[in-house]
Amino acid sequence: MTTDDLGHALPLPGPATRIVSLVPSITEALATDVPDLLVGATDWCTHPADLPVARVRGTKNPDLAAIRALAPDLVVANQEENRELDVRRLRDAGIPVWVTAIETVLEALTSLARLYDEALGRSAPAWLEQARARWEGPPPAPRGRVAVPVWRDPWMVVGPRTYTGDLLRRLGWTNAYDEGADRYPHVELADLDVADLDLVLLPDEPYVFTADDGPEAFTRVPTRLVSGRLLTWYGPAMVEAYDVLSS
Repeated sequence: MTTDDLGHALPLPGPATRIVSLVPSITEALATDVPDLLVGATDWCTHPADLPVARVRGTKNPDLAAIRALAPDLVVANQEENRELDVRRLRDAGIPVWVTAIETVLEALTSLARLYDEALGRSAPAWLEQARARWEGPPPAPRGRVAVPVWRDPWMVVGPRTYTGDLLRRLGWTNAYDEGADRYPHVELADLDVADLDLVLLPDEPYVFTADDGPEAFTRVPTRLVSGRLLTWYGPAMVEAYDVLSS
């Protein structure tokens, strides 16, 4: 019997044929490769924009009744993005839930390959092989210290043991907040806008930093607006992320 990333056994009689995805980045992957199998996704699943599937509310508050009504033979979730309580309730209703656990780029590559092989009965898609070829190589020369805010008022940043932090390392950056217990620590702006930082990356999710909302707060450190999808989404975005962010 196959198991998900957390070791939970899934009673899958065969390859999944009706899938609900609660993970936006995995929704994009499934919509790219097996759109005929995808029957439901969250409101946050924005790629592709014209995805013609039922919406089951958000990642943190999915409509469990709507999911059950879709009669999926597999729900895909993520340890960080989705609540254990919702996963348990779906399993109690007899619905297999495959939970991914991803904190590094290589874990993303391995996890997605397993999902395609063991749950979908499919070979690795072309974008996954392209991502592997890009990301499995040695990191480039050090580029400096960087911070990535994910919210403001209060300010929060990407901390240790995160997919984004590992992605930055593989691009040659040192995450200035790569230590401590909190994976997304609160910080004071005065401690963030400091001379020993070389760059602050301002993504457009979950907080939507824009040219008029974010850069003006920094007087000492250069800033760069960047797609949050490239920093946080594992899936087809991994190819674009390497091509855009490595330059």
